[in-house]
Amino acid sequence: MSAGPLPTLAAAGRRIAAGELSPVALTEAALARAETLNPKLHAFIEITAERARAAALRAEREIAGGRRRGPLHGIPYGLKDIYDAAGLRTTAHSRLLLDNVAAGDAETTARLEAAGMILIGKLATHEFATGGPAFDLPFPPARNPWNPAHFTGGSSSGSSTAVAAGILPLAMGSDTGGSIRLPAAYCGTVGLKPTYGRVSRRGVAPLCYSLDTTGPLTWTVEDAALALQVLAGHDPRDPGSAEVPVPDYRAWLRDGVTGLRIGYCRAFNEDGEVGPEQASALDRTAQTLAQLGAEVSEVALPPNAQFQACARTISHSESFAIHARDLRTRPELYARVTRERLMLGGFLTATQYVQAQRLRRILTRKVDALFESCDVLLTAIVPGPAPVLEETDDGPWRRQQPLASVFNVTGHPAMAQPCGFAESGLPLSAQFVGRAFDEATVLQVGQAYEHAAGWVEKRPTLATL
Repeated sequence: MSAGPLPTLAAAGRRIAAGELSPVALTEAALARAETLNPKLHAFIEITAERARAAALRAEREIAGGRRRGPLHGIPYGLKDIYDAAGLRTTAHSRLLLDNVAAGDAETTARLEAAGMILIGKLATHEFATGGPAFDLPFPPARNPWNPAHFTGGSSSGSSTAVAAGILPLAMGSDTGGSIRLPAAYCGTVGLKPTYGRVSRRGVAPLCYSLDTTGPLTWTVEDAALALQVLAGHDPRDPGSAEVPVPDYRAWLRDGVTGLRIGYCRAFNEDGEVGPEQASALDRTAQTLAQLGAEVSEVALPPNAQFQACARTISHSESFAIHARDLRTRPELYARVTRERLMLGGFLTATQYVQAQRLRRILTRKVDALFESCDVLLTAIVPGPAPVLEETDDGPWRRQQPLASVFNVTGHPAMAQPCGFAESGLPLSAQFVGRAFDEATVLQVGQAYEHAAGWVEKRPTLATL
């Protein structure tokens, strides 16, 4: 293999099936790229080279013996370090869990392993998927491959870095208030937050039980569909898991957008203080979809402030309940920003929490109503390109509330994907949102746009590393 970025999931799967690519060679390429780039990008907390090489040999023998498990067999992947993998530490990027060795696999890890994938390592995150980027932790924050001086987005920071840098074709993230889609947006990858309940969260360190979702970060929309095909499905041991049929996601990718109704939430971009470069890129995205045959019309979401009040109240309340004992008995082990953000939940009342859950139902109904006249929504995910890392807001209450948490409140599936580049060379991103459990149509629109726009062809040069 060449020393460049790893092939996509789809390309690697096709080449392995045709006998043109060895899982061993692919794994060695991933390990070599990780070892070369990690000292500068800090994507990995741990690189599991010995485990990966053993799994690659096993995959190669199975495939050679006619026992190929599917399109992901023999391909490397990574786990945000809040996912359990048996025998490996799950640290959540925190001093509190440095000795926490997982006894078993998360359900998602088990599904990827059953598909024959090869774990390359555990990936950096913000502490407990909320506090960061922070420099007072046992591991440094991940860096953006487009420009290491800039923020990756969080909290799936190492996951987005590893995919954007071409170290891995698939990395798992989690999304409570945008933590898959924000880093995907800032690092120029695809990030899919499935419908709440579509993918199991069992074996993943919780942040907020009623908002947490798990999902993939990939380089292409087709790769997101391949990953979701393996990940989706009911898990009776996850109380939030939904027993809903799983379609063939790849079958929808060929259908294009002709006749689909796209609701462009343009006014919401202004409400969320989206910058001019990002707003122009979204306008061009809407124009491209119209040229492809979609029916694009402007629609209105409720004000962002309502979603943020709801999301923050629920998230702070539930995360404080999870961390209350440690915050009382060993607060010094948290990073400052983590501790301060988690402690905000101690000032909320039961009345406020209940009222936020009531507002959540109202807002969800309002978004559901938009899908009576639309098949997919197009909206902003970030205000603009990634800010400088050292200038990232690390206060307990964020100065600018993220646009992403809108669809954590409602639970709808949402996907971030590149829609252009700023003058600085940093990526810009669009967000496609679908009806509950209709990830297939979101992927369908994303695939059509991706092929027409061509942004997927541009990779970080890594010349500044």
